Amino acid sequence: MSKDRRLGRGLAALLGTTSDETTGPAHVEEATLALTDASSRSEAPAAGMIDLNVYEIDDNPFQPRREFSETEIGSLSESLKEHDMLQPVLVRPVGERYQLISGERRLRAAIRAGWSTVPARIREADDRLVAELAIVENLQRKDLNPIEKALSFKRYLEEHRCTQEDLALRLKIDRSTIANLMRLLELPTSVLDALQSGAITAGHARALLPLGDETEQNDFCRRIEQEGWSVRSTEQQVQDHIEASEPSTIPFGSSSPKSRQRTKSAQIASLEQRLRVTLGTKVEIKQTSRGKGRIIVHFGGAEEFERLRHLLEADPETRAAG
Repeated sequence: MSKDRRLGRGLAALLGTTSDETTGPAHVEEATLALTDASSRSEAPAAGMIDLNVYEIDDNPFQPRREFSETEIGSLSESLKEHDMLQPVLVRPVGERYQLISGERRLRAAIRAGWSTVPARIREADDRLVAELAIVENLQRKDLNPIEKALSFKRYLEEHRCTQEDLALRLKIDRSTIANLMRLLELPTSVLDALQSGAITAGHARALLPLGDETEQNDFCRRIEQEGWSVRSTEQQVQDHIEASEPSTIPFGSSSPKSRQRTKSAQIASLEQRLRVTLGTKVEIKQTSRGKGRIIVHFGGAEEFERLRHLLEADPETRAAG
């Protein structure tokens, strides 16, 4: 199945987007349609379409996007001058003013084009629905960076006091999508900055999670930028570093330092690395000469412990997806 599918009519009607403006994965499309159906049943449109003064419309406080391309806005502005606005912005009434739900790029472009009014569709919607619509719309935007998406999840969970499972059910997406993005927020600020600027990718960032130590994560991030490591190379470098930092094991019955040697098999080492990547933290497998052993999962605090607990308690399909 193609990763990019056309959005259903429900999203176009609710968000006011054209079919070629926004595309996204099938599961995101289904989520949007589900939210559209729910809103159409409980939140009927108010006064339909009107022309609104651009300065009567306030920003959407739940907008995950923090930066807009000036080049993109300029290009859209020129398009508006030539072809007019084909789809209205979507707003909701708040007091005596209006608050944007969707269409910030179009609104910014209209202001740049010198327009005093824009066509707008008015819809009644509560904060929770607006937040969900903002998340779903922006999940489909390829140019929205992973940290902006992760922060939108984090804000929603904190404001509505719900779990990742609750949000996944409301949006009709895999919980692993939410968990994998939010895991990135555990990285140091400098690494997050590099990810937001595009200096490293989300794959690079995830590969740094098993290190656990902020200093090491920062050092590896700098090396990725300076030496141009691929994601696969980064994963291997992290694995080699973790293995090199682990103490050598002493074979059973020997106490001499000279007899120290690595007894970990290639199979165990490979399994350790797979667990580190899957869980996003340091994992050690200790095995005795009799074949018994233990798996040690490291965590850096209560928040990371809760994340790991949720991940380990998830169903097998969700863990595989994560």
